[in-house]
Amino acid sequence: MGIVEEAHNVKIVGSGEQVIVLAHGFGTDQSVWKHLIPHLVDNYKVVLYDNMGAGTTNPDYFDFERYSTLEGYAYDLLAILEEFQLSCCIFVGHSVSAIVGAIASIMRPDLFSKLILISASPRYLNDVDYYGGFEQEDLDQLFEAMQSNYKAWCSGFAPLAVGGDMDSVAVQEFSRTLFNMRPDIALSVAQTIFQSDFRHLLCHVTVSCHIIQSIKDLAVPVVVSEYLHQNLGGDSIVEVMSSEGHLPQLSSPDSVIPVLLRHIRHDIVV
Repeated sequence: MGIVEEAHNVKIVGSGEQVIVLAHGFGTDQSVWKHLIPHLVDNYKVVLYDNMGAGTTNPDYFDFERYSTLEGYAYDLLAILEEFQLSCCIFVGHSVSAIVGAIASIMRPDLFSKLILISASPRYLNDVDYYGGFEQEDLDQLFEAMQSNYKAWCSGFAPLAVGGDMDSVAVQEFSRTLFNMRPDIALSVAQTIFQSDFRHLLCHVTVSCHIIQSIKDLAVPVVVSEYLHQNLGGDSIVEVMSSEGHLPQLSSPDSVIPVLLRHIRHDIVV
């Protein structure tokens, strides 16, 4: 097993010729795709991996400087694709990984046939003529809460992000993977994500993008999906789902999985 494969817990399942790469967001790991995978393995080769810093990865491998920007994660993605000689893949990225995939596609557009971006945001902070959903004061309070009592913060943040009560299976699942992260790593990753601004790079994304968004999402307002659509450099399409929450593939699989499958199977018709 190579170092890249081991570090990211890379798993390849399925038997099809077309490659699909599934990339998870902050606070989760590859298990967030458990409802989608059974629908893919008969027709696709499915590549799963964990972002560095996820609770399932070795914290000793986490380089705080490398992962102080999302480019560090994009280089990891490209390293995985190159190690397994994967090209022209369908990339499905959730939350931060959606932007990571977009960055990687700018570096190596030949490796991606299309990007499916779930709950994606190029910037979380509000700005002049831009609504990202957060003021700096909101983020400062979030970081302070993470730092002062990480376990308590996880318990409060999970139901808000998922959009449910603490008794729901999805909330419990997200709480588990969130709490599995080492607190100092979780804080660093959260700061990198929430303080990032990749609006200037969107025009350089030439791979076709399918933007999928919940109607109600604590982290990403619906207007952000339209902003992505208007500013990406290649063809793009938006679908706003009736689901609520930032992890719709986990919290509303019955309605969300059919949407994802449709976007995986069908290209944008211009």
